Amino acid sequence: MSRAARLLQLLEHLRLHRQPVAGAALAQELGVSLRTLYRDIGTLREQGALIEGDPGVGYVLKPGFTLPPLMFGEDELEALVLGARWVAGHAADPELAAAARNALNRIGATLPAGLRLAVETSGLFVPASRPQGQPPAPWLPALRHAIRDEHALLLDYRDEAGSVTQRRIWPFAMAFFDQVRLIAAWCELRQDFRHFRADRVVQLADTGWRYPERRHALLARWRTQVSARMPG
Repeated sequence: MSRAARLLQLLEHLRLHRQPVAGAALAQELGVSLRTLYRDIGTLREQGALIEGDPGVGYVLKPGFTLPPLMFGEDELEALVLGARWVAGHAADPELAAAARNALNRIGATLPAGLRLAVETSGLFVPASRPQGQPPAPWLPALRHAIRDEHALLLDYRDEAGSVTQRRIWPFAMAFFDQVRLIAAWCELRQDFRHFRADRVVQLADTGWRYPERRHALLARWRTQVSARMPG
């Protein structure tokens, strides 16, 4: 393994650990000596990586240092191409579809010629799921932005029986099934977690108000509740 590849691998291992990890453990994961590990950490620090810690204490990579896409392997590139093509064809969200295409173009523009050709001529395709002429779901961009910004939404929602109610919800996740987009949120009216279909949204407004819990905390509580309700 080249030294450049080893440094990238070290960064990848550090990114997987949110808490300080001992130098000896990192060296064992990478299959290098402790002395080599300390030297590589010094090199990464010189290149701008925000690695905190010392020998005997452990090391942690602070946010803000990104890996270049040039070092993706062929399998990783195929996974990225396939995933981006699925988003472009299945998200029913023009903004997200355009972002997927732009990401593919950006990755392709920075790759070496051989890998760029592999991306451009990839034989992995995803048929579009939305029939021609069917309009995209109008609320998906606003829903995504509210999830990202942790904003409460005012939602006029039509249930299965056709009745419309207004809710104020705290959206924290959205699932992209083949034909349905499902919103997971805390519902103030029900004081519980609820799931809403994006295609049954009648009207939606971002309150601009950040809900009091962080998204990751809501996700954790929701997962615990879902697991508790699963049989077995």
